[in-house]
Amino acid sequence: MTPRLMGNHLSINQRPEYQGDAQRKGRSRASSYTKAKWTVEREMWQSSLLYPPPASAFVTAMSVVSFASLASAGLSELRSQHMAYSKFWHVVSGQQQKKGGTGGVQLSGRDGMLVAYAPALVAAAASFVVPGTVEGLRAELLAVHFLKRVLEVLFIHRYSGNMPLNTALAISSSYLLSAITMIYAQHLAVGLPDPTTDLLSQLRKGGDDDTGYKIPKGGLFEFVTCPHYLFEITGFFGFAMISQTVYALAMAFGTAAYLVGRSFATRRWYESKFEEFPTSIKALVPYIL
Repeated sequence: MTPRLMGNHLSINQRPEYQGDAQRKGRSRASSYTKAKWTVEREMWQSSLLYPPPASAFVTAMSVVSFASLASAGLSELRSQHMAYSKFWHVVSGQQQKKGGTGGVQLSGRDGMLVAYAPALVAAAASFVVPGTVEGLRAELLAVHFLKRVLEVLFIHRYSGNMPLNTALAISSSYLLSAITMIYAQHLAVGLPDPTTDLLSQLRKGGDDDTGYKIPKGGLFEFVTCPHYLFEITGFFGFAMISQTVYALAMAFGTAAYLVGRSFATRRWYESKFEEFPTSIKALVPYIL
């Protein structure tokens, strides 16, 4: 097989007679050029995987603050420094009583969770009456998510404890600011080029006459050889969870086993055909597998 560059993709003509020194030298030169292209395009992966970050100090600051505060809260939970709601209300309440404290103003568990979720629902719903603020399914899903939470609080969940007002307000502030920031960031992304989702379909623009093989580039293809297999596996496990049948679960595991093998075979094939194929690019799961 003889490697050659076609446009922005490295192509291989499927020819079994590939054996000669000239072809191997051409392959080496193409491989060196390819390595340089991999390096440059790898540095630009974000432009094909995510929307470019907006020129907004507010969104930038909220991105940092949201991640840092939630990560800190997660570490606190690991250290048994719990937020006082649900099952851990009894734990925190007991600790405070031992110290002679009351824990401040207490709400019922249901009222506390309503305080936590309702403001974010109001913000998401209110965004629909502001022209040009949001559009498409992403905005609707945010409102539906918090509506689901509120309906669960009202009609499904049963609560055995209380919730401190300060805890309810802390959770409420987090959800409210997150909802507002997500809506605003999405608004700033309107008009930007969409992250690429049709990389494979764009490889052969020449139709049936274009038979050369091209290595996909961009998006998660910069990290693994077969990201589409990873999401197909994820989809089948989603079917299994929805179906809740033994057959669907067996099909999911079988599909995973086959596509894991197929992805490893694909990576080995790339390594055999392209010298200096980046070793950092995995087969299926970025950085792991």
